[in-house]
Amino acid sequence: MNDIATLRRDLAAAYRLAALFGWDDTLYTHFSVRLPGAGEPRFLINPFGLFFEEVRASDLIVVDMHGKVVEGNADYNVAGFTIHSAVHMARDDAHCVIHTHTLAGMAVAAQDAGLLQLNQISTEFHQRLGYHAYEGVALDLEERARIQASLGDNIALLLHHHGLLSVGASVADAFYVMYYLNRACEIQLAATGGGQACSEIPTHLSQHACEQLQGAEWQRQLLWQAWLRKLDRLDTSYRD
Repeated sequence: MNDIATLRRDLAAAYRLAALFGWDDTLYTHFSVRLPGAGEPRFLINPFGLFFEEVRASDLIVVDMHGKVVEGNADYNVAGFTIHSAVHMARDDAHCVIHTHTLAGMAVAAQDAGLLQLNQISTEFHQRLGYHAYEGVALDLEERARIQASLGDNIALLLHHHGLLSVGASVADAFYVMYYLNRACEIQLAATGGGQACSEIPTHLSQHACEQLQGAEWQRQLLWQAWLRKLDRLDTSYRD
């Protein structure tokens, strides 16, 4: 696990990149990263009230599993706490959690069939994407158990009538997963909206491609470093 300063930098970078890619939803949605150390989990999350394009490493607050802000002078989105604490409580391997309300993600989340196997990108999520039924705004802490069950050991979750969620062992991993899950949703909307019939990839080929792509997961760090360089060319203030 990275040191805390690096975790802060990477999480702030994820917010800036999300804004750059048009994934932000004014003040809403949230990304978190679990802090290292023994004992009850604590995680970094964005303070409520900042646009993603404004988030700096020093702005991030630390929250415990009871919802107490243990570091920082700001508040957080309550629905964000419900969703993120649910995952951090249940998945020791899910150090980073990313939740988005992108147009493509919300559109596919409204479709009964969920994510279809239409393209090589979607095969990465073959039998690795969970589904969670809509229960209203995530303010009820009792929903955490159901979020945990819906996610299971998958790398991502589609929240029906809501949006997308990804997890990873690092910010780089979770951001990569979200990038390509959102791209798979974009492809699905483009393919199904063109008036032509679409055929899904056969199950055995989806499984084969999924295994091939898992063998290339080491490339995620290369991509993350490239994204950081892109941010640095544009604005280095996320590091502050």
